[in-house]
Amino acid sequence: MIKVLFEWLGIDALISYVFYKSYIAFFILMPAMVLYARFRYKSWQRDKRSQLTLQFRESILAVNTALNAGYSVENAFIEAYNDMDKMYGADAPITIEYRTIVLRLRDNEQIEAVIKDFARRSEIEDINDFAAVFESAKRIGGDMSAIIKRAASNISEKIDVKREIETSISSKKLELKIMIAVPFCILLYLQASSADFISVLYHNTVGQIVMSTALIIYLCGIFLAERIINIEV
Repeated sequence: MIKVLFEWLGIDALISYVFYKSYIAFFILMPAMVLYARFRYKSWQRDKRSQLTLQFRESILAVNTALNAGYSVENAFIEAYNDMDKMYGADAPITIEYRTIVLRLRDNEQIEAVIKDFARRSEIEDINDFAAVFESAKRIGGDMSAIIKRAASNISEKIDVKREIETSISSKKLELKIMIAVPFCILLYLQASSADFISVLYHNTVGQIVMSTALIIYLCGIFLAERIINIEV
């Protein structure tokens, strides 16, 4: 939140100067930090889910390896936790989740209930699907190794598709970043080279309405572009 606060202070100062040339606008726009924080939080959640999905695939492959080595299901998850700790570090999302699983298993909770709770908290479709199949297989005595292999294969296919999409739109993401900066660059250039030409847009009611309308259209364009390029697989 501190990082988001400083980011918004910089953005707020830039907008206030470029669009209004008014310190009053800086304070008027401050409450909009709530919307910006919400936007950044959603972006952080999206990145975290993507990272967790990738790490979860590796974790269930580690579980499968432990099962093939003769471990029970519960001990296979404990071994997978040790592997995730070595592979990604103690602060990685998957390591934190598996640490919780291990602690709950040591409290004699049912493995299927623990995995189901993990899936619910993750809000990731692949993990929820795995938890549902895992619970059914544990109840009726299905082939855990085959189920885990199939789940890993399905997640891998989705990850590959997502990477192909990200590769194909990577140039568009760069273009979006450039386009976000262009209006500010143009206005700053005009203020430096032709201040009299655009002075009519500042310190008067009509100019403030025009600049506010332009700012709203600009922000709506950014929002729409973000929705287009963030494709969920």
